[in-house]
Amino acid sequence: MDLYKTIQDLYAEKEKLERVIASLEELQQTTGSVPLPPSVGKRRGRKSMGANERQEVSERMKRYWANRRKRQHEQSKRQPVNEE
Repeated sequence: MDLYKTIQDLYAEKEKLERVIASLEELQQTTGSVPLPPSVGKRRGRKSMGANERQEVSERMKRYWANRRKRQHEQSKRQPVNEE
């Protein structure tokens, strides 16, 4: 493997890329195009809840956990205790 040749090839590729970039920048300036600002589309992330919505969720979750504890208690009553 000839490192010298590989380095020369990479420098040639670098010069070629720099010329292409320069020509594209020149083309952009001559067309007068202005870069577009980022779109202001919909906000990403979690939606905030109002006080009423939070209260509804709180009540719903309290009922959910109460029912879950009740079912778990009933299941523990049904299972016989292993006495050996």
